[in-house]
Amino acid sequence: MTRTVLLSGASGFIGSAVRAALRERGEDITVRALSRTGGPGAVRADLTAPDSLHGAAEGADVLVHLASRVSGEEAACRAVNIVGTGALLREAERAGVRRIVHLSTAAVYGLGPHRGIAVDEIAPAPVSAASRTRLAGERAALDAGAVVLRPYLITGAGDRWVVPALAELVRRVPARWDGGDARLSLVDVRDLAALIAGLACGDVEVASGVHHAAHPEPVRIGAVLDTLAGLGVLPAVPRESWDWERCVDQLRERQGAMSERQLELFAREHWYRSEEIWRLAGVPAGPGPLRRLAESAPWYVAHLAGAAAGADA
Repeated sequence: MTRTVLLSGASGFIGSAVRAALRERGEDITVRALSRTGGPGAVRADLTAPDSLHGAAEGADVLVHLASRVSGEEAACRAVNIVGTGALLREAERAGVRRIVHLSTAAVYGLGPHRGIAVDEIAPAPVSAASRTRLAGERAALDAGAVVLRPYLITGAGDRWVVPALAELVRRVPARWDGGDARLSLVDVRDLAALIAGLACGDVEVASGVHHAAHPEPVRIGAVLDTLAGLGVLPAVPRESWDWERCVDQLRERQGAMSERQLELFAREHWYRSEEIWRLAGVPAGPGPLRRLAESAPWYVAHLAGAAAGADA
């Protein structure tokens, strides 16, 4: 069966992996990227200009909506995550798009610790403009019949946030944060992309709803840091354990971009039960994020070296 997939965020970290995963599913899938600049096979439109979205979904069988504003002030986030998202979803409904996959974030739950919670087992309590507006965008997606995914931390080649943030944090707080025992929900971008492609074009149509989208097995932050050190991505972290107060004090003493909130995202438990969506989609969850790090280590080494050279220039 031939399917046409309208893909927003196609050039980004996750979108690029999703395009590759859709290609792997066969030649009967056509991908049309939603793009502000247009180009061959693309639909020229801009989420910040809702009128430009008119007709964007014509002829599409599936909408995969990955584009979002992940930082910035309330107005900028609202323009993309609420207004633009709502307009795109209305176009999909108007065009009769049969399947919609919408990417959100587990950051909508706000401050942890979160220990193995199911979807909305605790009430979402987002603490940033990006998370608040992405939560509001979920409502529009569900109203349109979408499958909504909430990943937490996403790693792999192209990741410019998770491992680069860890690189700064281990420099500023060189110890085992609260013993390094905090469990985190991670997923490699290729495995997440395979899940999204399966939901978009697989034989099984999953009913609309919200799902966590991490690897089913959480990983401990100490194991993540040890794995990255063993691969030569990060320096080895001393075995000494510092309690939370000492970690925060040390972070404040050394300058950098990462905040106390961002340290908390890694140093305290944030794991979300995620096994259901893989089972429903019939997609293997993959070997796990720690094993996947070995495959992306060369990219991380080159990226971090380039960032360091740029900072020193």
